[in-house]
Amino acid sequence: MLQDKKIWVANNEAGEKIYLLPSKANRHGLIAGATGTGKTVTARVLAEAFSDMGVPVFMADVKGDLAGIMSAGTDSADMQERISRFGLADAGFSFSGYPVNFWDIYGKNGIPLRTTISEMGPILMSRILQLNDLQSDILSIVYRIADDEGLLLVDIKDLKAMLNYVQSHAKDYAEQYGRMSSASIGAILRALVALEGEGGDLFFGETALNIADWMSTFDGRGVINILDSQILFSNGRLYATFLLWLLSELFEQMPEVGDLDKPKMVFFFDEAHLLFKDASKVLLEKIEQVVRLIRSKGVGVYFCTQVPGDIPDSVLAQLGNRVQHALRAYTPKDQKAVRAAAQSFRKNPAFDTETTLQALGTGEALISFLDEDGIPTVVEKAFVLPPRSRMGTISDTEREQSVKGSILYTKYSHAYDPDSAYEFLERRGMEEAAEAEKAKAEALAAKEQAKEEAKAAAAAEREAQRAENAKKRAAKQVGSTVAGTVGREAGKALGGSFGKFGKTIGGNLGASLGRGIFGTLFKN
Repeated sequence: MLQDKKIWVANNEAGEKIYLLPSKANRHGLIAGATGTGKTVTARVLAEAFSDMGVPVFMADVKGDLAGIMSAGTDSADMQERISRFGLADAGFSFSGYPVNFWDIYGKNGIPLRTTISEMGPILMSRILQLNDLQSDILSIVYRIADDEGLLLVDIKDLKAMLNYVQSHAKDYAEQYGRMSSASIGAILRALVALEGEGGDLFFGETALNIADWMSTFDGRGVINILDSQILFSNGRLYATFLLWLLSELFEQMPEVGDLDKPKMVFFFDEAHLLFKDASKVLLEKIEQVVRLIRSKGVGVYFCTQVPGDIPDSVLAQLGNRVQHALRAYTPKDQKAVRAAAQSFRKNPAFDTETTLQALGTGEALISFLDEDGIPTVVEKAFVLPPRSRMGTISDTEREQSVKGSILYTKYSHAYDPDSAYEFLERRGMEEAAEAEKAKAEALAAKEQAKEEAKAAAAAEREAQRAENAKKRAAKQVGSTVAGTVGREAGKALGGSFGKFGKTIGGNLGASLGRGIFGTLFKN
């Protein structure tokens, strides 16, 4: 509850008010505790106060019980008892609903929320797809090739087309980008198909979310953007990676602002342990860097989880404002977690922190906020205020009216498919196929032409051979005739002296001899 420009969160055992200072709210925070101890109520009380001071809020709604924040709470005997206990009536407490926008990646319980493959980036995309180091490196190379060639990666089919194209042209890219095995690319493609079946085809696309649309107020109150995560939470990797993407987008898009009187925006990440589960070293370093630096951009991040130990120490050390609800110690591991949580607070000599932590009831918590100098206060046992909005969920009719009544619904309700990598590579593939077909036809035509030319050459050679043979036969025939005539006449002249018989014999012998001589002369 907002009071004197401070956020009144709880009262200690002495009835003194415990405030969260708005100027220190961007130093981040932790809301921890076992299931059913009051984490969601604490987050709701803080979100309401931030909204009252005009600060936009984001909340991930895993169980569906944050939706009631849009409607005013209802009176009851229990509420009257709490109002009386905290003296809320004198402080101007009243039930109130808050301006909200409901979002849903699947588009069922809120405005469709999308981003693009390019905006997600290869590091976060690798985590969603559960890729190993080698596959992650190859995915990063594929992203780089797309950037170098000016190709937009908007949706899953764009990335699939890019992977298939790189795979079929791996030799062309090997010299500049290194070898990329077909087996690794195939594994990435299979992971993409699985993600597509889990709703990735709805999440990746246009119109992509513009974070600036969340930086809005209504009637002076910050709009509370609630991501319905009831379905999304079943895919822990996609849920966690999406939240990390939101944080990264804020970090990259928002300008440096330094110290402010109040945050520019506050994020509440429920089930925060999933953000760090199975995260690679590179990703953990990225998270740590973003959490450390984003406060200079006026953004406060509040992690909600069951056990503080689920959050890496490097991140936990940056969470200056802490609300610790009850922890239970049933095993040695649980006892160690309780001890670690107790030791993270500045000790209060009035009670034993570890013992008190295990005995807290619902709505009770150990609280330490940063003071004016940015130093954590001594831990106090406290009783958290009740929210002003309705506890629990809302009806389907109320949700639908709220969703379709939002000014952002028209902008994001319909997806569209821009001209991107898939379409470009499809055209390139058609051009390459046409060029290949043309080259094939030209090669076939050249082959046929060579065949015809060879056939014509062979025919010409045969014709020349026939002509040569005919010439030889003609020459031989002429030689034979002349030789026979000359030989006979010569023979007759020589054999005339032997009478008629001698002339006959002499003519035959002379003809034979003449043909032999002329045959030799005309042989070649």
